[in-house]
Amino acid sequence: MSESLQHKLDRVRPPRVQITYDVETGGAMEVKELPLVVGVMADLSGQPKENLPGIKQRKFVPIDRDNFNSVLEKSGARVAMQVPNVLEDDNTNLSIELNIKDMTDFEPTNVARQVPVLANLLEMRDRLKQLLSKMEGNDALCGLLDNTLSDDSARDEVTKDLGVEAPTA
Repeated sequence: MSESLQHKLDRVRPPRVQITYDVETGGAMEVKELPLVVGVMADLSGQPKENLPGIKQRKFVPIDRDNFNSVLEKSGARVAMQVPNVLEDDNTNLSIELNIKDMTDFEPTNVARQVPVLANLLEMRDRLKQLLSKMEGNDALCGLLDNTLSDDSARDEVTKDLGVEAPTA
């Protein structure tokens, strides 16, 4: 006799919650298991760009660890807000819009990549890491960089070429 799909899944991936009770039938003890089905009704899309259908038109979406990211992407989860701009001293706010497509979008670097100002800072950080890794063990490059930074005219020319403000002493 072939095993039902439900029992095959029990062997492959046992459920985390198992509710059982003992029943005495005809003098023999028998263990019965109750199925656990949970339905959650919630609007978890944050601030979607498009209006969601009414509650009566929505359908239950089965979700598990295998399809979590695809369900999250289909939900169109989005957060839009204004946050204080602490990068500038001008008391302005930054408009932030975060689109969540999978769980990795909650990682700090991926959040920062969705904010243009922070994405630029991350790019500069990556370039600096690349420069430092190239300088490691390269005495000629270290000497050239030291000479450039110690010479005022060369340093001013480099900052002008890079389009950055020269630091004031």
